[in-house]
Amino acid sequence: MESNIVLADKRDIFATGAIRLPTIIVAADEHASRRFIEFFTANIRNRNTRQAYAHAIGRFLNWCEANRLSLDTLEPVAIAAYIEQLMTVQSAPAVKQHLAAIKMLLDWLVVGQVLPFNPAASVRGPRHVVKKGKTLVLSAGQARQLLDSIDLTTLVGLRDRALIGAMVYSFARVSAVINMSVEDYWQNGKRWWLRLHEKGGKYHEVPAHHNAEEYVDAYLHVAGIAGEAKTPLFRSANGSTDTLTSRRMSRGDVWHMIRRRAVKAGLPARTCCHTFRATGITDYLENGGTIEKAQTIAAHESPRTTKLYDRTSDEITLDEIERIRI
Repeated sequence: MESNIVLADKRDIFATGAIRLPTIIVAADEHASRRFIEFFTANIRNRNTRQAYAHAIGRFLNWCEANRLSLDTLEPVAIAAYIEQLMTVQSAPAVKQHLAAIKMLLDWLVVGQVLPFNPAASVRGPRHVVKKGKTLVLSAGQARQLLDSIDLTTLVGLRDRALIGAMVYSFARVSAVINMSVEDYWQNGKRWWLRLHEKGGKYHEVPAHHNAEEYVDAYLHVAGIAGEAKTPLFRSANGSTDTLTSRRMSRGDVWHMIRRRAVKAGLPARTCCHTFRATGITDYLENGGTIEKAQTIAAHESPRTTKLYDRTSDEITLDEIERIRI
């Protein structure tokens, strides 16, 4: 199923070591192979997107090879058959992502004159409409309960409170927060701001809520890193000791920390990083904020995305249901 052509580390699609090009790509020609590599290395800059698309495309090309299909004989009916088969084992959102990856790759090959047209262009994925997100949202009291449960006599505790505070008070994604450097917490006039590292290499600047400012200040003071502008702001812990390394925290580090602290505080075990983004947006809207402003703070491209985090109608819906007196 794989050729003997091995990608060098600098061309590693998966960032996990050298991998092999799919036979269906190698069988086309050298130009197709080069264009395939460039799709992942030059066209897709986000590492998570690259890994997800590499998985989806790899699965599709393996299916093509198993069914004796070549790159130049791909037709819409074949891709539609693959999508139909995939729908029996994958959720609708997963299938839509797989089809998007396939279309994007084939478009790239068309632009590079490897293919005359995109055979996936007319293939439609499953219909999937989401009007309400599934992310757990904490009440203001629960969020306060979690923050107050953190032991602030330790440096790690101060770090964790500052990190959670940055997420909940700025509606930030966990990746945007952990990619911050010390200099990304900066003063503008009398206020301090957070410079968040968003998708696509973009920066999003948000004024620091007075609580977030207090939390980050306390953490920086004890950590003694306020003057180390270019270094990571939120750093991993050094084993079980109350010291920090010079390394940036990973999303996995944050996820494990949040799960552990949520359980200790008596909150649902499914509390996750995204919970604080949804919690902050919901609390903001409950206190008179608007979807438009929430969208700006959260750096969402569409207000429909922001609306997924809006749970202000949940209590109203429950009140209405309780009107049933059977």
